[in-house]
Amino acid sequence: MGAPAVRSCAIHQPNLLPRLSTLAKLCTADVWVVLDDVQFARRDYQHRARLAGLHNPEEHQWLSVETHLPYGRSTLIRDARLADPPRAARRLSQLPAQHYRLSTHWPLLQAALEPAVQAVTETGRTAAVAEATTRALLNVLGWRGSIVHSSDLATSLDRSERLADLTSAVGADAYLCGTGGLRYLDRRPFSKRGLSVHAFRPPTAEGLWASAAKISALWALTTYGASDVRAAFDELLTLG
Repeated sequence: MGAPAVRSCAIHQPNLLPRLSTLAKLCTADVWVVLDDVQFARRDYQHRARLAGLHNPEEHQWLSVETHLPYGRSTLIRDARLADPPRAARRLSQLPAQHYRLSTHWPLLQAALEPAVQAVTETGRTAAVAEATTRALLNVLGWRGSIVHSSDLATSLDRSERLADLTSAVGADAYLCGTGGLRYLDRRPFSKRGLSVHAFRPPTAEGLWASAAKISALWALTTYGASDVRAAFDELLTLG
């Protein structure tokens, strides 16, 4: 008998139409822990995404949904509200279509994103909409993992301890850590719990990975198609 399969988790804030590098990490994991109980930051991607031109990924346009922070700068991601839901729904529906409607892959993506557009008016919450767009793209890629929310789990306050707590809480053996997180991560809390840390470093330069850390994954999905993107993600798998 072979070694038992490793169960991995990714812990990441909900991003609106996430970048390919983020989507790859989530799709590689068995569990996505939605980090929704940390402070909302306007410089991040919870409420905005860079849409690249279909035929020129160097041409970018921001798609953003105006967000109200009811508690000011201390507002948590889960508490951020859409300032103008009808306008946000229009932007989420129309801007991607304007960029990618000429792609043969767009009809599939447009249909997949419809629940996210509906979530705008149904919830009025920025985090719910961002998560819905990510769920839509994961579904297109055939991801069969599970999603939980950090706000539903008890953890310590220390950053690295908290990540280790979340990894344990979802029954994972390994934490997938992006390049940004590796700079501050203390591995000792993971070792103490018998957990491993796997650095996740997807390509960011060539082919479908062009500008993967900057632009929404919609560009790769409309340019190459879901099958090719999923195949590229599968090549990154090192756990097993």
